[in-house]
Amino acid sequence: MFTIKSQAEIDKMRKAGEVLYETLQLLKKNIAPGVTTKELDRIAFENIRKYSAIPSFKGYEPGIPGVVPFPASICTSVNEEVVHGIPSSLNRLKDGDIISIDVGVYLNGYHADAARTYGVGKISGEAQRLITETRQSFFEGLKQMEVGKHIRDISEAIQSHAESKGFSVVRDFVGHGIGRELHELPEIPNYVTKRRGAKLESGMTIAVEPMINEGTYSVRVLDNSWTVVTSDGSLSAHYENTVAITENGPLILTKF
Repeated sequence: MFTIKSQAEIDKMRKAGEVLYETLQLLKKNIAPGVTTKELDRIAFENIRKYSAIPSFKGYEPGIPGVVPFPASICTSVNEEVVHGIPSSLNRLKDGDIISIDVGVYLNGYHADAARTYGVGKISGEAQRLITETRQSFFEGLKQMEVGKHIRDISEAIQSHAESKGFSVVRDFVGHGIGRELHELPEIPNYVTKRRGAKLESGMTIAVEPMINEGTYSVRVLDNSWTVVTSDGSLSAHYENTVAITENGPLILTKF
């Protein structure tokens, strides 16, 4: 069952969201050919800790036998990597790459979660279109994040937009509730399911995160048990915000 947050709790989540947003902006400034994903992880860690906050992902345990806790502060997924890319000193960004950066921040007992996809140097027009339409699919979903609507309304808006632009929607991973725990109920699919899902209520806080592929929606997990890649090697983009449902409409907690 999902939890309803008080205004005081939402305010705490917004504070975590402010640290997260600043971290993403700092990372964006440092993305360039030649930079390693490990260096981006260091930048994020230092900025988050500057506010006495904790990176939500560092040491995160998925509860899957044999899978070690996530070893880094952020996820850095490059090109065909969909989500959960592990930062590495061996992964040096190149001109024309795209990189999805997923950040979680834990502050004063509450989490915030957001992701963006950025181009490295000069990228192709099609790569830029993928990034743009992935972002727009989130905002199409945002229009449905109103009291009385259902989860499926959000899912349908995201899927309809992405597929109308010729892209596909990842099925294996979904958005989620968020608050005292990084992952709470309800699940927020980016594609239409048979069930309408939970009815949105004021005080719900959700992390909505379209993961959109240039080619097939099929994905696979690499041998490190974390990194998810497209099955056909096509590009993938990711866009996420933490949102509070209110009587006055949706409130993005991870975007100024």
